[in-house]
Amino acid sequence: MEAMKAQATPTAYGMKTLDQFVGQQVGLSDWIVVDQRRIDEFADCTGDRQWIHVDAERASRESPYGGTIAHGYLTLSLAASLTIEAGAIPHDAAAALNYGLDKARFITPVRAGARVRNRVVLQAIEDRGDGRILLTLLNTIEIDGEAKPALVAESLALLMGAPRLDTSK
Repeated sequence: MEAMKAQATPTAYGMKTLDQFVGQQVGLSDWIVVDQRRIDEFADCTGDRQWIHVDAERASRESPYGGTIAHGYLTLSLAASLTIEAGAIPHDAAAALNYGLDKARFITPVRAGARVRNRVVLQAIEDRGDGRILLTLLNTIEIDGEAKPALVAESLALLMGAPRLDTSK
């Protein structure tokens, strides 16, 4: 959050100033650990219990990574919460809805126990009317100590402005 505050000075990052931030980094999350427990819970939730994710003994013998790795979709799913934590959603948006992905590429596997963070760049904005703005965000999930990121994904977030009060009554 501190990284965002420093970047937003002197112009505050908000719904009315988004156009001033297109092409710029608008957030950098803290590091989080992707431990085996998180991987196992994701496997339980999704039913994807492939050995390379959940069988530490076998993965240490047979995996080219020397142990278990996180599911690509687990890593991708972290982008949403890390985007919010990074401060990339303006504070004055009434709501932000996940609107989908335009592109996603899994580049480097995340080994169990690795730390990851999200570097977020505002790529584009589109006024959708009625106080709604569509953001295109470039998410780069970095792995601590790795030269290449875990993934790069272009995500879409639909911001909702503050509801208008009906003063005609």
